[in-house]
This record gives sequence, structure tokens and C-alpha cells, in this order.
Amino acid sequence: MNDVVKKIKPLEDRVLLKGVSEVNTTASGIIIPITASKERPQKAEVLAVGPGVMKKDGSRLPMDVKIGDIVLVSKYAADEVKIEGEDYYIIRQTSILAVIS
Repeated sequence: MNDVVKKIKPLEDRVLLKGVSEVNTTASGIIIPITASKERPQKAEVLAVGPGVMKKDGSRLPMDVKIGDIVLVSKYAADEVKIEGEDYYIIRQTSILAVIS
């Protein structure tokens, strides 16, 4: 993991993600890397997790994801950030659709 990413701590229920490379294949067998399409990746790896939302009583709701999880995310819910030339995404936990096991 990048040293700069280690210094980033998401707030509340936010999660720092890195898109996972996928390869798409056409019907004729041509391989198209996900970077060739203009769509954001929907599969991503969790790099950092916030502490959770603060409840009125001062306790926090626990996060459902942890560092290293591979998740499916809503296509346009993430905010894209560029750190040292790399693309990362910050997203609220509620915009994560599922954890892939």
C-alpha cells in the first residue's frame, strides 16, 4: 500500500477504495481492459475505513466493511481523488452494495 494512503483516515462512515482491475472479453474473444472503458469500476478493494457514524448517545455504529474487503459499489456514488497520480475513491458505507466473499 502507498505510504500516502496509509496517512489518509476517512471520517465517519466513509471508506477509501481502490478500483479492482477487471478484464472484459467481447463475444469474438477480444480482451478489453476495464481502463479502456470510461466507466468507473464497480468492484473495489477497501484500503481504509472510518470509525463509523456517531450516535446521539456518543457511541459509534460499527462499520460493516474492513480493510482488504472486495466490495461492489454504486456506480456514481463515489468521490474520485487522485493521490500521487493514482485514482482512489471515497464513498459512504451506505453506498456499498455488497462485500464479495
